[in-house]
Amino acid sequence: MPELPEVEIARRNLVRWFQGRRVVRAEADATRIFRGAELPHFTRLQGRVEAVERKGKYLLLTLEGGHGLMAHLGMTGKFVRRKEGETVPYSRARFHLDDGHVVHFSDARLFGRMEPAPAQGLWELPAVKALGRDPLTDGLTGPQLQEAVGGSKQDLKVALMDQGRIAGLGNIHAAEALFRAGVHPARSPASLTPDEWKRLAKAIHAAFDFGLMELGEQQGEDIVYLEERGAVNRFRVYGRAKGPCSKCGTTVESFTQGGRTTHFCPACQPLPKAPTAPRKTVKGLQKAVEGAKPRSRRR
Repeated sequence: MPELPEVEIARRNLVRWFQGRRVVRAEADATRIFRGAELPHFTRLQGRVEAVERKGKYLLLTLEGGHGLMAHLGMTGKFVRRKEGETVPYSRARFHLDDGHVVHFSDARLFGRMEPAPAQGLWELPAVKALGRDPLTDGLTGPQLQEAVGGSKQDLKVALMDQGRIAGLGNIHAAEALFRAGVHPARSPASLTPDEWKRLAKAIHAAFDFGLMELGEQQGEDIVYLEERGAVNRFRVYGRAKGPCSKCGTTVESFTQGGRTTHFCPACQPLPKAPTAPRKTVKGLQKAVEGAKPRSRRR
C-alpha cells in the first residue's frame, strides 16, 4: 500500500508533469473512486495547476479558477504519464495536457479516491482535517511523537499507524522504524522512555528517507510497489519473516497486529518482561503468619 514516501514521489512527479502545461480536458470513468463526490465536477478541472501539496497520504491539487482536487492512492493507485493514444491498464481518470501527454490515475483494485472541491476548502475537508502530524512537512521530535502516540492503549505499532496521530506512516515503514529503533512492535506506548521516543522519532525519519531514496533511484517515472511483479524488497525487516535478520542473523518473526502482518527481530527488538512480585521464602511466610496471629491478652 502506498505510504508517505510513495505519495511524496507521486506529488513530485505531478509537479514536474504539470509545470508549464495546461490541462485541456479532464475525464473520468464512473467508478467508486468518486464515492461521496460529484463525478461531473471532475470535468471542470482545466487550466494550469497552481499547486500540488501533500498531507500524509493525501494529495491536494489546486487549479486556476479556484478548482481543487483531493486524491488518495488507496492500495494500488498511482499516477502515470503517457503520450496521447497510449493505453494504460486500469486507467480510471485522465488529465489531457497541452503538450500531447495524458496523466492517468491507474487503480487496479479501486480503493483509491478522488474528490473535486473548491480550492480554498481542500484543507478543510473532513478526511484531511482529521490527519495528525506529518513527519516531513510538520516535523517530528521525540516529545512530539510521545505527545501524539503516548496516550494510546493500543500496541505501539498499531498506534503509530493511526493516521489521526501520525499522518503517512503505514505498515511497512512503521515496522522499519521500530526495527531501526530496536523497539518491539507490541510494546505499550506508555512503557517507552523519553530516550526511546527520541530514537523512534529519528528512526521514522530514517525509514522515510530510505524509502524516498529507493523510489528516487528507480528507472523511469513509474513507481513500482513492493507487491508488484518485478519489485525488489530492500527493506531491513518488512517481508523477511523466516529469513535472517539484516543486523544479527536471528530469524525474523511475524505475527498479526490490527489485521496486518508485523515483522520484527526478537533479538534486536526484545519485548521487556513484566516485573514480577518478589518471592517470599518459607521462613519469611512463617514469620508473616505468626505476626498476623492475634496476641493473647494478659490477665
